[in-house]
Amino acid sequence: MKIKSVKLREAHKGSSKASFCSISWDLQAHHLVTASSSEPSISIHDPLLPSNPPRVLRHHRDGVTALALSPNSTCLASGSIDHSVKLYKFPSGEFETNITRFTLPIRALAFNKSGTMLAAAGDDEGIKLINTIDGSIARVLKGHRGPVTGLAFDPNGEYLASIDSIGTVIYWELLSGRTLYTLKGVAPDTGSDTSVLNVLSWSPDGETLAVPGLKNDIVMYDRDTAEKLFTLRGDHTQPICFMSWSPNGKYMATSSLDKQVLIWDVNRKQDIDRQKFDDRICCMAWKPIGNALAVIDVMGKYGVWESVVPSSMKSPTEDIPSSRSKNNNGLLFFDEEDQELSMSGSLSDLGEDSHGESEPPIRKRLRKQSVIDDVQHEDVYDELSFPKTESRKKVHRVNENSDKEKDGLRSITTFRPKMQEAFQPGSTPLQPGKRHFLCYNMLGSITTIKTDEYSHIEIDFHDTSTGPRVPPMTDHYGFTMASLNENGSVFANPCKGEKNMSTLMYRPFSSWANNSEWYMRFEGEEVRAVALGATWVATVTSLNFLRIFTDGGLQKHILSLNGPVVTAAGFKDELAIVTHVSDCLPSNEQMLEFRIFNISKGTQPFKGRLPLTPGSYLTWFGFSEEGQLSSYDSKGLLRVFTSQYGGNWLPLFSSSKERKSSENYWVVGLNATKLFCVVCKNPDSFPQVLPKPVLTLLNLSFPLPSSDLGEEALENEFMLNNLLLSQIQKRIEVMAGEGLDTTSLDDEAFDIEAAQDRCIFRLIASCCNGDKLVRAIELVKLLSVEKSVRGAIQLATALKLPILAERFNNILEERLGNKTVVSNTSLPSSKRGLSVKADLAVSKALTATGRSEISEPIVSSSSAKLSAPLFTKKVKSSDRVEFGKQKTDGDNQTANLEDSREVKDADKNAGPRHANSVKEVKNLQTQRPSKPFVKLPNNQEVKKVGEVTELQSQSPSNPFFKSSNEEAKKVGEVTGVQCHRPSNPFLKSTVK
Repeated sequence: MKIKSVKLREAHKGSSKASFCSISWDLQAHHLVTASSSEPSISIHDPLLPSNPPRVLRHHRDGVTALALSPNSTCLASGSIDHSVKLYKFPSGEFETNITRFTLPIRALAFNKSGTMLAAAGDDEGIKLINTIDGSIARVLKGHRGPVTGLAFDPNGEYLASIDSIGTVIYWELLSGRTLYTLKGVAPDTGSDTSVLNVLSWSPDGETLAVPGLKNDIVMYDRDTAEKLFTLRGDHTQPICFMSWSPNGKYMATSSLDKQVLIWDVNRKQDIDRQKFDDRICCMAWKPIGNALAVIDVMGKYGVWESVVPSSMKSPTEDIPSSRSKNNNGLLFFDEEDQELSMSGSLSDLGEDSHGESEPPIRKRLRKQSVIDDVQHEDVYDELSFPKTESRKKVHRVNENSDKEKDGLRSITTFRPKMQEAFQPGSTPLQPGKRHFLCYNMLGSITTIKTDEYSHIEIDFHDTSTGPRVPPMTDHYGFTMASLNENGSVFANPCKGEKNMSTLMYRPFSSWANNSEWYMRFEGEEVRAVALGATWVATVTSLNFLRIFTDGGLQKHILSLNGPVVTAAGFKDELAIVTHVSDCLPSNEQMLEFRIFNISKGTQPFKGRLPLTPGSYLTWFGFSEEGQLSSYDSKGLLRVFTSQYGGNWLPLFSSSKERKSSENYWVVGLNATKLFCVVCKNPDSFPQVLPKPVLTLLNLSFPLPSSDLGEEALENEFMLNNLLLSQIQKRIEVMAGEGLDTTSLDDEAFDIEAAQDRCIFRLIASCCNGDKLVRAIELVKLLSVEKSVRGAIQLATALKLPILAERFNNILEERLGNKTVVSNTSLPSSKRGLSVKADLAVSKALTATGRSEISEPIVSSSSAKLSAPLFTKKVKSSDRVEFGKQKTDGDNQTANLEDSREVKDADKNAGPRHANSVKEVKNLQTQRPSKPFVKLPNNQEVKKVGEVTELQSQSPSNPFFKSSNEEAKKVGEVTGVQCHRPSNPFLKSTVK
């Protein structure tokens, strides 16, 4: 076998003795991260330019013993001998926080697949599971008798595997925190040598766990039973010290104390290549894109082994398995049957034959049994909203064993659809003897536990540094629903006592008055739902009354609703209510209606039907962090309300593409791009208070069909950016109408618009390569930056599409021609001698008043005209003098980095022969234009009217041309900046 030579270069000097070093790729293989236990620094290398000095992070006080990158490569975690675990933003390396500390050195770190949980362990023998969202310790796992040296989350999110220095492996169940299996003495005992650490690794499909064996081999264990499956034994003469699966799980790299690295074909169980090194390789990482392996030795030298797998064999990145592949291979039916059996009580019956075996094998037998039984699965309502569902199902099953004719009659009446009962978002059912949630949202939670005489209520905030500290409360009313916001909390209970009274209580968190909480009693009227806003409290009762109170307790409004309430939610001035319109349809569809009220204005902006997936019911209802009304149904579809097209609901997430059949998503909230939920395993549909729920972040995405371009991700990004721009535009209009400062929203919109241009440019490249030229024309019309259009022209030229390039050029000329006409007619010639100061004031005012018209070309793809950028960043008074110096440099650096990546993507699409031409597109795509509306200081005036007239008459060829004058402090120079701003086609002459 031909021996390849891998050149290593020094990454960490450290000491002369061996030390454990770490190496890791990011998701796109743009960076390599290395660390050494003999150095307190972390290095971020550019693999394309290895001779360039790395970016160095120096925040630890002692050697760095462990590294972990989040799955999306936006967060870097590091553990050290100094007992701390730190988080950084990646790839910038900006220090984020000290997320936890131990009493002894850290040895292992690992993120779960969603990046919401970080496992950390070391010489303390305990494993901490850390919630990366709020930094809280979700659970501490204890069971090892030696230093924990390796951690690995199961890709399917069910288990955590750990290994210690004495060779013990433990399977942990994440949901309960209990030990499933303990395999003692299956791995080598590494002793006190900290440069040799036992490690373990799950296969990418999550079905196999690889562990170093006692015979210089790798032993594979089954996921569910922990049974030994097979071994990889070859020419290693000493124990294995590290292993790494290829991205597709078909190959494995192993390093040994004998200084050899072997590459294995796992299916054939034989090595296919090897490499001998001068020093022991202590860490390896497969390149996520391509056929390469990064290695680092105990002396801190690293390198990249190219072409690891022979070209005649399948690439290590081909056919990468999905950890959620079970949804598509028939096991969905089995998992549904498991849920059916567990709900009917059959789980314990089948478990009687287990003979003391543990739970995972039982689950496997249940799946086999369900095939034999062949029980038909019926859609029934969740027992949270429909308490009688289980009894109905039992009655139906009894009928199956009786006479068929009677069974048919009974089943018709048994499954008649029922109207959904009222529920409070973020609440869980009462559980005797256990604490349950009255409210759980993005701000915090309210929990209660019932005793013999009273209930004990606790209010906790996720961010304890900003939320107020609220003392526990003794509840003598038996509250069953609550709502929580930044100002206070509201509680209510159903009718109780001899007088059949329902109680409403509001408790503010801070007040200048001593007795600020208040109560309301309702005789013969039961509170069904409550909601909180900025200055109001709302409740909906059994009489279909909507009662609105001020936060001081003043009864302000009483409205009659046209149906029984389902739920309610509040956000600032807005109150949203869902009610029944009529009985359910025979097809099992709930007939629901929503209303949005503006409490401060006393208006009802929107009213309409609430869409649900056929056969489903509403499980969550509320507002996003930005104030967008949202709903989530039992079929796992999230919808967000938008004012577009007169008010419509957009499907922004479908759990059928994300979750496994054995999981349920309990929604907590959402923001502009993420859904926050708690993952519950069947048959549970809601979390327990203890252990503390762990939030999972899921990306919002439209349920798009498969595109002929194969660019669903880019098309989804394009649609999401349009939605975000529309939402921000509406907020800017509202704030501008109220006379509020919109600078922060302008900046946010500007960034989204720049990202949208980059997305459109990549779609144009895909259209050109996929011969979808008409679509490319439509996309070019949506580009908002002129240089992006020029970049598209050069891209078409590089791809040898002259007709398309000519059409792109015609669009650019039409745009420039329109701008020239508008710039010459926007101001009368008799007024061109007025001061620049007045002109700038008009321009600044128009940035707020003209946005509604300007935004149309971005939202609508049918417009043939190209507009200037919708949003321009405003310049603070302290930044005016250095406008053309400091900020421009920073923006150009960011643009150059982003452009270089886009050119590389274009190179790949166009092929090697066009590489040189495509590179000309550099610096044309994402350069951010200089701020066209520069505000002059109040004490400066223009001396010569003639100069202003001359400057204003110039028509710039580039609307984003930046002033190159050196003396920005002079009045003439500020005027120079003004003359080069782009003409605004919507500019109106309002100079007094």
